[in-house]
Amino acid sequence: MNLKNYESVIILTPVLSEQQMKDTVKGYRELITEQGGQVVHETNWGLAKLAYPINKKVTGFYHIFEFQADPEFISTLELSYRRDEIVMRFLTTKLDKHAVIYNERRKRGDFNQQVIKED
Repeated sequence: MNLKNYESVIILTPVLSEQQMKDTVKGYRELITEQGGQVVHETNWGLAKLAYPINKKVTGFYHIFEFQADPEFISTLELSYRRDEIVMRFLTTKLDKHAVIYNERRKRGDFNQQVIKED
């Protein structure tokens, strides 16, 4: 299997309880791993104000998954997002090697060091 690096941001409806939000996130985490993917890192930004109203809502729960998966799985994941009425918006991007390095450095807090140049 040829795993690629991805990052997926989802915005969940703000009318959820804390437990419903956690259950939804857990479901997507399990979907990724059940399909042969590996969750590298997750970040829960919690409830935040939206840049513009979506379905008359001005806030939403933000959650970010950084994961490795087969490229064919992305269409399955995004179809699952589209079918879920709890997910207001989502964005999945493929990470190149520079984005992966950036994310690793951001997690470690290494931004005071010089950038390592690659050949």
